[in-house]
Amino acid sequence: MEHEVSPNTALAVPAEWGELLLRVRAGDEDAARATVERLHGHVRKIVFAHLPRRDDPEDLMQEAFLKVFDRLDQYRGEVAFENWVARITVHTCIDRLRRQRARPEWRWADLSEEQQAVIESAAAESEAGPAAPDCARELIDKLLAGLKPEEQMVIRWLDLEQKTIAEVCTSTGWNSGLVRIRVFRARRKLRTLYRELEKSKP
Repeated sequence: MEHEVSPNTALAVPAEWGELLLRVRAGDEDAARATVERLHGHVRKIVFAHLPRRDDPEDLMQEAFLKVFDRLDQYRGEVAFENWVARITVHTCIDRLRRQRARPEWRWADLSEEQQAVIESAAAESEAGPAAPDCARELIDKLLAGLKPEEQMVIRWLDLEQKTIAEVCTSTGWNSGLVRIRVFRARRKLRTLYRELEKSKP
């Protein structure tokens, strides 16, 4: 059943999305498809950057879009529509990570020879071989799996992707204090995991 759009809600819709979102809210399926097409690349980029292990990206994108449409009446135009959609997508990834979280404990024997070399190079503060970047990324992914989903994301954003705290706040809706606390705790846990990994060397 189609529902009416109140004048206050209509005023909150940003101009660049105005008519399209109003049509979606009124139950127009063509408008909903057009919205998905416009946002597809935006949502896909976020999902692929934070895709939980073993997950199908299309399945996760579909879940994010379902949440966007389900909560569309909650959008009040306080932030750009793309940022609002990004927040829903990020939290969809976090929820999925939380559901499948295993918190594995990695030991030296679990690592490949290349990954062991990366650890030893880092410890000696020396240059690793040509294959190091890929190996280092795999190693980081393994260590990050030991963190909470929110902690994994702030490390990826701030340390790997070099985003600013302001950009993380925009993407998540978290305030800067919360971001700083989470990244501090995440880095401390990573150092602990790293030390434990070194201690497990034969």
